[in-house]
Amino acid sequence: MNGIILLYYKYVAIEHPDQVMKWIRPLCERLNLKGRILIGTEGINGTVGGSVDEIEQFKKEFLANPLFAGTDLKESAGSAEHFPRLMVKVKKEIVALGIDPEALTVKDTGVHLSPDEVHELIKTNKELVILDTRNDYESRIGRFTNAITPDLKTFRDFPAYIEDNLETFKDKEVLMYCTGGIRCERATAVLNVKKVAKKVYQINGGICRYVEKYPDGFFRGKNYVFDDRIALTVNNDILTNCDVCQKPADTYTNCINTLCNKQFIACVACRETHDYTCSQNCLDGILRGVAKPRKNKVGVIASL
Repeated sequence: MNGIILLYYKYVAIEHPDQVMKWIRPLCERLNLKGRILIGTEGINGTVGGSVDEIEQFKKEFLANPLFAGTDLKESAGSAEHFPRLMVKVKKEIVALGIDPEALTVKDTGVHLSPDEVHELIKTNKELVILDTRNDYESRIGRFTNAITPDLKTFRDFPAYIEDNLETFKDKEVLMYCTGGIRCERATAVLNVKKVAKKVYQINGGICRYVEKYPDGFFRGKNYVFDDRIALTVNNDILTNCDVCQKPADTYTNCINTLCNKQFIACVACRETHDYTCSQNCLDGILRGVAKPRKNKVGVIASL
């Protein structure tokens, strides 16, 4: 399974997204890549996996396209096997915030800071407000120290959260973060246009780039990812507990009961005792033949 998973995005005006889709899908198919690529008039958002040679060839051809020259390509260990298929689609938004890209654009995005600048800012600014823009199941297993972690089920919940909590950010310097940076491009814009915060920042390259430089820095725990690896260990801190026995644990799995399929956290002992089900009810359903188990025990990919 040796290979590379590539995470990338670029906000750039694309006049004909369909044409880009017709170019990039055959490119990925020719190179045997799997993953997800979303294209819109506002830009591109992709995660693909393949062998080292295949990914290197993809990078070469992708960056040669004038639209995507200079795109920040983030790499981690993995392969095409971490994705069920190749999906390439044209969408109105390349990450679903629920606000028309023409109504809220990245021209209002926050100030981009390098990992070094972020690390120094957190060390020196004791009044800094750190805000996680990800979903609650992501922040549960990994987050920046003292960060605000809103109860978000999807990214579409974020604008309402900001609207309901403007006083939290009034006259404050605010640092936002997400996995690779793409959500923060518009999340920081949501706050910026309210004109209540003193300054709004985001991490250039998101958690991915910060933990490359500071694996034992201010981000603790695991970085949640949207493929069947589920999460990448950054350091050994365990920030949450097993949903079954409440002992410290931070490994996600999906209930093997196909009628449930709930993503939950379980320790090794409870995964074995409950045979990868989230509860005694789900286990009983399988034992009684009322429910069918999935064929594998690999986690199911969540969505933004």
